[in-house]
Parts: sequence; structure tokens; C-alpha cells
Amino acid sequence: MSSLSCSITACCKINLHLNVKNKRPDGFHEIESLFSGLDFGDSLRFELAGPQGAWELFETPLSGEAPVQPEKNLVSRAAALFREKTGFRGGIRCFLTKRVPAGAGLGGGSSDGAAALKALNLLAGTGLGEKELEKMAAVLGSDVPFFVSGRAAWVTGRGEIMQKTEIPGNLEVLLVKPPFSSGTAEAYRRLDESRLPSGTRGDRLSAAKAFLPPESFGFSDLDRILKNPPEGWPFFNSFLPVLPHAGSYRDLCQTLKEQGAVFSGLSGSGSCCFGLFRDKKTAHKAELFLKNQGIFVFLTFFVAKNGEPVLKY
Repeated sequence: MSSLSCSITACCKINLHLNVKNKRPDGFHEIESLFSGLDFGDSLRFELAGPQGAWELFETPLSGEAPVQPEKNLVSRAAALFREKTGFRGGIRCFLTKRVPAGAGLGGGSSDGAAALKALNLLAGTGLGEKELEKMAAVLGSDVPFFVSGRAAWVTGRGEIMQKTEIPGNLEVLLVKPPFSSGTAEAYRRLDESRLPSGTRGDRLSAAKAFLPPESFGFSDLDRILKNPPEGWPFFNSFLPVLPHAGSYRDLCQTLKEQGAVFSGLSGSGSCCFGLFRDKKTAHKAELFLKNQGIFVFLTFFVAKNGEPVLKY
């Protein structure tokens, strides 16, 4: 039995901007999004152990959450895909410690899948490059390729087309998740329903009519936009008006601004909101204020470089 192991942090992300466009013939939606990696994530440790082809996963879930079902766990799926694509047959034992809440729009599961591919690539000595890992990651899910590098990118297509960019590095990021989760499939269903012709959708989604996104912009505009103060950033989230807890999200974003955030928003399809702060003192005060309300709160910052696997002998 080998003592060789590989550890990695699976950094999560926020969507500073998320414009969900039309549904494609393949069932996916076209998106335009600004993904930003954060210095916060799950921890994974892989060991070469056991008989040929063996796989064991030991998950320590976040307090109050249940472990992900094996068939849905992207770490297990990533390991199976890695074996299929590389022919690697060594026995693997994985220890996963969850820190990123589920159903938060932070990409915790997708990041775990990408981290597993990177760690196994190093542990097995297969030497796959970043582009090869991104292609493999795309098989696991639309968001997974981003997490292979995980810094900041303008993401289009169904989520697989990435153009790297830079985010101002002098901002503190406060994550705030209400005591409920949000399902991606349900969010897309509600968004599609809200876009049906008048008279064919339920009154419960009529609030979406009032949501008119600002003038469109693209990757070529990002450099100019990000040089402006965050208070003037034109970023928005298409899901916000149609989600069941839209009012709660708006209130939480407003609270973050009242506590000193220069920009606030909803990540992904929810349920985690975020606030950006210019200084850590103000951000820490906001953190303490919101923690007193008994909800998940975590203070971090934009990641300069995504977690990289580290071998241990």
C-alpha cells in the first residue's frame, strides 16, 4: 500500500453578472456571466490505496447537511471519468471535507469535480494539460471547466466557453446564505415560464415583467467596466426576479449595502448573496452584524490563483 497522497482546495465562485438568454435546441440556455473565484472552498485529499480499481469516498458534510448521494457526487463521477479517459487503474481513497453550502449558487460541487481531475492527474502522473482537463471537465457539467483554473472569466455558451479576465484584487467579499437553498432546474423552469407570452403564465411570476436588464455588454467592455467604481457596475442576475424568495434576496442585498458594501448581488440561481467591500474593517462589521441573525456568513476575497494539488510522500 502506497503512502503517496495529494491534497487540494476546491475554491468556489460567485457570479458577478449572470445574463440567461434563450434556450438552445439541446435544452441548455445561452448565458453571459462573469465568474470570479474566491479564496474559500472544500478540501479534498486523495490517496493511492487498496487493490487495483478500488474507489472509496469518505465525505464530511457541512453541519446540517447530508452527504451527496454517490451517484450524484461529482468527485466520484470525476474519478470514474478520469479512469475511463486515461486508463489509470490504481486504487484510490478520497477524503472530502465540505465547507461550501449546497444549493447556494457557489459551484461547490462543480469545483469538487474539477479539483478531483487535477489531483488525480498529479497523483497518477498522467501529465494532462489544462486544456485537456477542461475538455474532460465539460463532460461532468457546464460550470466544471471554469474551476480547472478558477480565477476569473467571462463565460458564454452553456458555460463551457471561457475568456480569462482580471477582477480588482482589493475588494473583500462577504458571502451570506439565507436558511434555504435554491434548485438550478427549478430556477430555469421559472425563468422560462416568466418569458412565455402574456396570458399563458401564472400571476405568481408577473413581477418578472418589471425586470428590464440594462443595455447589453460583452467581454470587450469588461476592462472599461471593471476600471470604474463598483457602485457603477452594470451587472445583474436574470434569475433574481423570478425566484420564490426574490423579496428576501433583494432585502439581503440592500442590507449588505446598508452595512457598507459597494456592490451586492445574487450568485448563480441562489441562494447565496454577496457583498463587496473596500476595506476589511467595514466588511468584518457587516459579517458580525449578519452572523447575529443566525445565517451562513463567510468573509473572504477574490482568489489570485485557484487551489493547486500538492503531493505528499
